[in-house]
Amino acid sequence: MTTSDNDSGQHDAIGHEHRDVSGGWLRPAVFGAMDGLVTNVSLIAGVGGGGGSQHAIVLTGLAGLAAGAFSMATGEYVSVSSQNELILAEVDKERHELSTNAVAEQAELAGMLRRRGVSATTAKVAAAEISRHPDKALAVHALEELGVNPADLPSPYVAAGASLLSFAVGAIIPLLPFALGFNALGVALGLSAVAAFVGGGVVSKLTNRPFWRGALRQLILGGVAAGLTYVIGLAVGGLASS
Repeated sequence: MTTSDNDSGQHDAIGHEHRDVSGGWLRPAVFGAMDGLVTNVSLIAGVGGGGGSQHAIVLTGLAGLAAGAFSMATGEYVSVSSQNELILAEVDKERHELSTNAVAEQAELAGMLRRRGVSATTAKVAAAEISRHPDKALAVHALEELGVNPADLPSPYVAAGASLLSFAVGAIIPLLPFALGFNALGVALGLSAVAAFVGGGVVSKLTNRPFWRGALRQLILGGVAAGLTYVIGLAVGGLASS
C-alpha cells in the first residue's frame, strides 16, 4: 500500500467515524434512548403518584412511547434534512463561483493551503492541480469553508429511524413491570435508575469521559425529572380526591 493509499484509508475511517458521531445513527440513537427513558419514567411516575391504576399507567406509558418516538423521528428527519438542504445550497453557491470566477477561486485555494503551512510555491502548484478537477476543487472548498464533505452528508432516514427505535427502547424500560402484570411503581423506578446509570456511563465512554461522571449525571437528572413529576401527580391526585 502506498502512502497516499494509506492516507486515503485513514481519511475514510476518520470520516466514517465523524459521520456516525455527528450526524449518522449514533447521536440520535444514544440521545433518543436517554430521552425515551427519562420521558416515560417521568410520565409513569406522575400518573402513579396521582393514584392511577395499572391499566391507566400501561395505557399512558404506551401512548407516551408512541407519541415520543414519532415526535423524535419527525424532529430528527426535519432537522437533518434542513441541515443538508442548507449545506447543499451553500455548495451550489461555491460551485457557481468556481465556474464563473475560476481564477479568484484558485487564488483563494492557494491561500487556504498557505494557511495550512504549505509553502507559497507548492500551494500555487497544488491549487492549480486541484482546480483542473472541478469536483475535487469543490470538495476542497466546501471542506475548508463550510467544514463539510458534500458527498458524505448524513441520511435523514437513518437519523429518524435510529431516533424512533432508540426512544422506544428507552421508553419501554419503566413500562416493563406494569406490562408484565406487576403494579409496582418502585420496581419501575428502580429499573429505570439502573438503565439511566448504565446509559449515562456509556455516553461518557463514547465521548472519552469517565464512566462514573456521565452515569451519575444521568441518574441525578433522570431522578430529578421523575421526582418532580411524581410530586406534581401526587398533588393533582390529592386535589382530585378531596
